[in-house]
Amino acid sequence: MTHPTLCGLSLDRPRLMGILNVTPDSFSDGGQFADAAAAVAHARAMKAAGADLIDVGGESTRPGAFDVPVDEELGRVIPVIENLVAEGLGPVSVDTRKAQVMTEAARAGAALINDVSALTHDAAALQSAAATGLPLVLMHAQGDPKTMQAAPTYDDVVAEVHGYLKRRIEDCEGAGIKRSKIVIDPGIGFGKTLDHNLTLLANLDRFADLGCPLLLGASRKSFIAKIDEGADPAHRLGGSLAALAAGLDQGVMIYRVHDVSETAQFLGVFSEIMRNRK
Repeated sequence: MTHPTLCGLSLDRPRLMGILNVTPDSFSDGGQFADAAAAVAHARAMKAAGADLIDVGGESTRPGAFDVPVDEELGRVIPVIENLVAEGLGPVSVDTRKAQVMTEAARAGAALINDVSALTHDAAALQSAAATGLPLVLMHAQGDPKTMQAAPTYDDVVAEVHGYLKRRIEDCEGAGIKRSKIVIDPGIGFGKTLDHNLTLLANLDRFADLGCPLLLGASRKSFIAKIDEGADPAHRLGGSLAALAAGLDQGVMIYRVHDVSETAQFLGVFSEIMRNRK
């Protein structure tokens, strides 16, 4: 059986994307890795713990966040990407909505573009992403980070997210990006209420007909604290693993996570249990 690949990684088993926020204000770890040396050390630790990719982001997209000027974002991410690539800590993904950051990150050695706006925030992003030749992640979001959680509404959240991602895939194909280079992400927490998030997590298999691998980014997100009332981001591992289990049950192969070591252990034990299933 031939499996799809991502950045040279076969998706014959679940893959972990370790989150590396080089920002002062991300919701979970803002400021911890804003220093380049601290960022590289954390990436090194995540790789050792089992991360298959490192996702470097220089602009927080948490609810209520403001845009970061492009020069500031470049100054945060490019030195880190260069250092990670030089040290052999790739593949490296760049988490950005900006065309110029995509272009410069590709030159620095990034192997994947991860855009929470699905190449809609920046008018030049679609053409710039296509020009890099890199694979990319298209994520669904209703609204932008500053306002997305004000009052998100859907008639049918699964159908509407599915339809949006289908259109964005088609737009990418029209720009010369092959479907085989596209990963899709339903955007848990991006313009969704608790019910919207839970409905998406219960229906991830509905996206299989789009013909693209699915990425799930539910790690430490606030919907967990709405179920386990008041749990702060550092105490949401259990909920994060519950969402991952839902993804495993529905064929998701890529997980964007903060807690790499614990998640890798979960996957290792789970896979051994399933291997011995009668």
